[in-house]
Amino acid sequence: MRVLGINAIFHDPAAALVVDGEIVAAAEEERFSRRKHGKRPVPFSAWELPEQAARWCLESAGLEPGNLDAVAYSYDPALVEPHQAGLDEQWEDLRTQYARRSPYFLATALPGLDPDIVRFVPHHVAHAGSTGLAAPFDGDCAVLVSDGRGECASHLAGSYRGHHLETFAAQRLPHSLGLMYEELTEHLGFLRSSDEYKVMALASYAKPKHLDLMREHVHATGDGGFVVRPIDWATLAKRRDPAGEMTEEHAELAASVQVRVEEVLLDLARWLHDRTGQRNLAMAGGVALNCVANTRIFADGPFENVWIQPAAGDAGTALGAALHLAAQAGEPATAMPGADLGRGWSDEEIRGYLERARIAYSEPADVAAEVATALADDQIVAWFQGRSEYGPRALGRRSLLAHPGRAGNLERLNDVKGREQFRPVAPMVLADRAAGIFGRGPLPSPYMLFVHDVRPEWKDRIPAVVHVDGTARPQTVDPAREPLLARMLTAFDRLTGLPVVVNTSLNTAGRPMVDDPRDALECFGSAPVDLLAIGPFVVRRAGAAA
Repeated sequence: MRVLGINAIFHDPAAALVVDGEIVAAAEEERFSRRKHGKRPVPFSAWELPEQAARWCLESAGLEPGNLDAVAYSYDPALVEPHQAGLDEQWEDLRTQYARRSPYFLATALPGLDPDIVRFVPHHVAHAGSTGLAAPFDGDCAVLVSDGRGECASHLAGSYRGHHLETFAAQRLPHSLGLMYEELTEHLGFLRSSDEYKVMALASYAKPKHLDLMREHVHATGDGGFVVRPIDWATLAKRRDPAGEMTEEHAELAASVQVRVEEVLLDLARWLHDRTGQRNLAMAGGVALNCVANTRIFADGPFENVWIQPAAGDAGTALGAALHLAAQAGEPATAMPGADLGRGWSDEEIRGYLERARIAYSEPADVAAEVATALADDQIVAWFQGRSEYGPRALGRRSLLAHPGRAGNLERLNDVKGREQFRPVAPMVLADRAAGIFGRGPLPSPYMLFVHDVRPEWKDRIPAVVHVDGTARPQTVDPAREPLLARMLTAFDRLTGLPVVVNTSLNTAGRPMVDDPRDALECFGSAPVDLLAIGPFVVRRAGAAA
């Protein structure tokens, strides 16, 4: 069975292809359109069909739209309740009409597609499928979904047994942990449905001064749901202009909300464990991108294992919707092979880009060793290798790399990317060395979705990746899965005694992550990066040491 999954209703439009239960391809539209999160300036629609991503998914498998057996759309307009409290009625009506007509929009975008094969999959069911059906667990698992909103709810708690989802609880709107976090994000001067991770980072800089108040307004209800009562943010911290000063009161508010979200999620996880008795928990939804909360659930919660797939936000619903239809047809998916589900280029194709750009390049005997030497010399490296990542994390396919032992490299990288200085960067570490450096969070951690305490003896050795609260968000690298990355890290370890390299996404502020070779060359040309490692080739900044 050939199923194309589509997310195109809130933000992060994406497409994914599942063939005979195997995840073949998945990509976000922003990597093609270069519009971050698929958002267009007003007055254009906030909804964007992932036309380019969908076409690429089909092309990568040698399929035409007419070859598809089904298209899974990760939103079901039939579930929308008219005029839900707290939501804009006109906006909701427009969204519902758009979703209902989506089969015809898709048929126009993908000529040859039969609109009658489009199936609507409830938003949170798609989220659940993206993690519960793709998880590496041997057997069944509990599943917890939390985000801003779906059709009429903001949360789902359930269990997969034999690839069948049983739902035990779903929190109805307007109560929503995700929407509350979005509102706070906007109040703090950031872009909602986009910059929530900045609030998570900011929270580490202060104590949760307003935690008691947050506990009065936000709490679990003991039946698998929760309550979020309206909060007047301005009484706790002055609304911040996007270009305005960040103050202690802003950080205190961020810390208060962050801790309360962690506590409520922990309550929900405990309730779900009591209900299911499962050892394993799979999580998805935008709230599952909150690495600090994820670690709290793992470390303080009742589940032995917690797994989150790398595109846990709305982009992942394209995959989850496709997996859901495949499972319904008796084709349950094999475990997700990795995050590298996007576009890739052959060495000769990359060489063609370099030749057409008339840019000087070399082809070293071992690009991994060449990069390790440059990093040991404290150069910043743009790393472009293999198929691109599905999801918001740079996982060693489209990354900026630096020396972790130089404390100033945090500020240096934030300057390169043009972003706020309170933002941390992450470590990439050899999997067999991770436990000696990082504690508390689950290991291995290949998708950078948990924070870990940095062991005291390592904090001064890798200061660039240690956050203000003494934690880091590592990506563990398995040589069997990522041989090139592992060779680079091993070579860097031989040169420096550090099996860790700084890893942050290959992009600049406000731009999607680099995806194709042209993007890589443009980013390298405009940012103060010393070396570009693209496939087996190396491009050096004029004046950079060889």
